[in-house]
Amino acid sequence: MGILNVTPDSFSDGGLFFDAAVAVAHAHELVAEGADILDIGGESTRPGHTAISAEDEIARVLPVLRAVAPQVSVPISIDTYKAATARAALAAGAKIVNDVWGLQRDPEIARVAAGFGAPVIAMHNRTEVDGTLDIVADIKAFFDRTLAIARAAGIPDSQVVLDPGIGFGKTFEQNLEALRRLPELKALGFPLLVGTSRKSLIGKLLDRTPRERINGTLASNVVSIVNGADIIRVHDVLAHKEAARVADAILGKR
Repeated sequence: MGILNVTPDSFSDGGLFFDAAVAVAHAHELVAEGADILDIGGESTRPGHTAISAEDEIARVLPVLRAVAPQVSVPISIDTYKAATARAALAAGAKIVNDVWGLQRDPEIARVAAGFGAPVIAMHNRTEVDGTLDIVADIKAFFDRTLAIARAAGIPDSQVVLDPGIGFGKTFEQNLEALRRLPELKALGFPLLVGTSRKSLIGKLLDRTPRERINGTLASNVVSIVNGADIIRVHDVLAHKEAARVADAILGKR
């Protein structure tokens, strides 16, 4: 999954692709590098981010979506937790809803996805960090609530992907633990998405700026693939495409 942030303030590439024409060009670059999914978002969800209205979010993503969707062969996911944005994006050509609040922030978003027959990616999140928690137990309990919402809305289990939410509502050690214990989450029976790309977890380990974190990101994603990740969400598609091909060959997944 290639990341396309149409935002002025994302932690790694904020402002680089805020212009719609530049964003469209970058979308084509990501696909050319081998992205299987394009993830387009209009609101930064980095720690300390400023929330924006659905209207502003829609105004950012729709011009890019409308331009890119007819021109690429890969599905586009809309990175949003707002039902109104999801509805507008799906109507404009997006095929997947990627919700960083696991369908729990806006109760209507699950029904919107179900109405379009769109798969959902549901990420674990917390409003507050609590270092005393068994973080994997907390993730599992969160996913129980998410799955109840999805099922009640009419989303079949076959259209749900789970994401442990690396970098969201967790301590440094809890992020490492969630990655270490991915097999426990894989045992829930759903595809897993992992997103570590350029995050502070990598920066803390290596003392590198976001754009200098590709080596650490590659390591974290190869380990995630070994531990059961089905989708990796990344900024640097080509390097990860090649790393994933090698990892899959060693694991016998070719």
